[in-house]
Amino acid sequence: MKVKPTIGLTLGKFAPFHKGHQLMIETAIKEVDELIVLVYDDPIINIPLSIRARWIREIYPQITVIEGDNSPNDSGYTAEIMKIQEDYVLKILDGRKVSHFYSSEPYGEHMSIALKALNRQVDISRHVIPISATKIRNDSFKNKEFLHPKVYRDLITKVVLLGAPSTGKTTLAEQLAIHFNTQWMPEYGREYWEQNQINKRLTLEDLLKIAETHIEREDALILQSNQILFSDTNAITTYLFSLDYHGSALPALEDLAKIAESRHDIIFVCDTDIPYDDTWDRSGDVKRKEFQKIIIDDLNTRNLKYHMLSGTIAERIEQVSKVLSAKENSKFNLT
Repeated sequence: MKVKPTIGLTLGKFAPFHKGHQLMIETAIKEVDELIVLVYDDPIINIPLSIRARWIREIYPQITVIEGDNSPNDSGYTAEIMKIQEDYVLKILDGRKVSHFYSSEPYGEHMSIALKALNRQVDISRHVIPISATKIRNDSFKNKEFLHPKVYRDLITKVVLLGAPSTGKTTLAEQLAIHFNTQWMPEYGREYWEQNQINKRLTLEDLLKIAETHIEREDALILQSNQILFSDTNAITTYLFSLDYHGSALPALEDLAKIAESRHDIIFVCDTDIPYDDTWDRSGDVKRKEFQKIIIDDLNTRNLKYHMLSGTIAERIEQVSKVLSAKENSKFNLT
């Protein structure tokens, strides 16, 4: 006789998805033949439904993830609320039978009865994984050990500072990191140039290497950052330098510049209103103004929104703070 496959179901908002959720899912994967995860929508939660569903799909590609559009927002254990929740889940399943219902909450009891499934509760006391989504929303940095890197990376607001040489990007990025108690990514191009330049020149391959290594280091710093990562320059600037130096760029660098269009959440451009620092490795104030125009024109051509920063370091920090504090510019507004 053919054995009927076991099918598990779990549900939640997963805002954000954390190791407690992972324990539940991994327990289910071991116990059933197939697992369905229903991700609830909620207009109050600022993390988009599609992002929360993507986390689970990427970490567990073998399971089925359903995005629960228009899911009920009421929670509690009145007969009316429980009936609303049960009817919604049954509607989503559309006649499909599940054998196990997984949860870490008391609602597992009534939901499993409605589904005629085994009530499989996992770590309901939170002894194995002592965390909750509420704690993480209150302080994601303090509780980052409970988050998968794919999730934590998405919770960080990535800020990039652009501008011609000698516009104060490095100093500002470092001071912003101190001000916000987080990390900053130095411009790798300067370090590489100092070690590899020949007669103040770099090859096309050198410029690609700069962009690739900058991205690798930036990715590592994201996982150490506290809500925000400030980066000095990105692949777009490296691409523009390549065009300026050589009149061309390697296709791979052009691709990285294209990816950079959506890599950062907020773009700032440092103005040329500060005194030019005429060091031996720079090309002069006239060139600074020319390259600044190239950068701004390119951002406009790419249709990228950016904020100009001017004035002293303190004034620029204040300008950045205002942009970051604006609700529409926060990543997910967790707190």
